[in-house]
Amino acid sequence: MRRRKSVLFICTHNSARSQMAEGLLRHFYGHKYEAASAGIVATKVNPYAIEAMKEIGVDISSHRSKSIEEFKGRIFDIVVTVCDHAKETCPFFPGKKYLHRGFEDPSRAEGTPEEIMAKFRKVRDEILLWLEENFA
Repeated sequence: MRRRKSVLFICTHNSARSQMAEGLLRHFYGHKYEAASAGIVATKVNPYAIEAMKEIGVDISSHRSKSIEEFKGRIFDIVVTVCDHAKETCPFFPGKKYLHRGFEDPSRAEGTPEEIMAKFRKVRDEILLWLEENFA
């Protein structure tokens, strides 16, 4: 059996985009990839991200926000930055392959709870499409 490739998704706070990417990759492609996520600065997983993922049957409610410091010394097969800020400010992180795809930050959405959820759904779906194109 082939070894699963390790993937680290990095974002600013590890609260939404990187958490959703980790959950989606694990759920749909876990047979091929071992997924993790981290932030430049750890905060907490956004409840809207948890809800958006739950809607499509992906449970990230047990995830916690992690700092990239937790992964120091580990070399990943693929390191992915999912926001421009992380790409610009992340210290060098060892990986065999680097990818970047900046997604809009749904945590900055304003409005009613339904309007905010709509933004999280949109970003979730964009991440899933990108993962299908690059990891399937």
